[in-house]
Amino acid sequence: MAIKQTAGHDQLGDFAPLFAHFNDDVLFGQVWSREKELSAHDRSMITCAGLMAMGLFPQLQSHMNLARRNGVTRSEMVELITQLAFYAGWPKAWSAFNLAKEIFGNEDTAAGEGGTRAGDQTSDLPDSGPYPLGDPADGPNFTGHAWLHHLTEPDAECSAGNVTFAPGCFNRWHTHPHGQLLLVTAGLGWEQEEGHEPRQLKPGDVVFCPAGVRHWHGASRNSSMTHVAITPAQNGQSPVEWLDFPDSEQVAALG
Repeated sequence: MAIKQTAGHDQLGDFAPLFAHFNDDVLFGQVWSREKELSAHDRSMITCAGLMAMGLFPQLQSHMNLARRNGVTRSEMVELITQLAFYAGWPKAWSAFNLAKEIFGNEDTAAGEGGTRAGDQTSDLPDSGPYPLGDPADGPNFTGHAWLHHLTEPDAECSAGNVTFAPGCFNRWHTHPHGQLLLVTAGLGWEQEEGHEPRQLKPGDVVFCPAGVRHWHGASRNSSMTHVAITPAQNGQSPVEWLDFPDSEQVAALG
């Protein structure tokens, strides 16, 4: 899921509001959001390649950071720069590598076809279980970073997605009109239904969220957490109703 961009409005909203609108609402809001046509990961690769070829390194730095959040790995960025060195120029490659070293550091990228492994001490990306990490799903309904990899089409009769929460990230209280099934595959986390005590989640746990019942879930303070979320068809209804956030101090006290 493409991250909502506000840089144009934040930095140029008063000085150049039309440009800010085109940057945030058209470029990122409409073009980057066309993920059925091209994923955010691939758009980041293409954008970084274009900026490096033009030698626009301040913009390249920003887009490398975005690329990392969009799931581009260190090895992919190294290959991109190496390939373009022969076409865009050796000095540009050196400059791009210096940026990449700052942004990607020693991050390991050899997680294979499955998820990023939390046991690998050279990686600071979360363990996404047996499926890819997917695209960032940060937004107003999460307190931190989250990622989503669609296992079915979003509008399928029964949708399924691999959802990964960064350590300490949790979502709002919310309900589902037909309930939801959560299959925990990696990390540690918490889930709470209204009127019940929070329960810790670990790999292998299965949670059924009944229809219309308020609940929240997310990662523990010191561990990421990944679950597969399976949601029945909604028959024209919204699949989720987002409410208020649980008390952050109470959630932090859970550990």
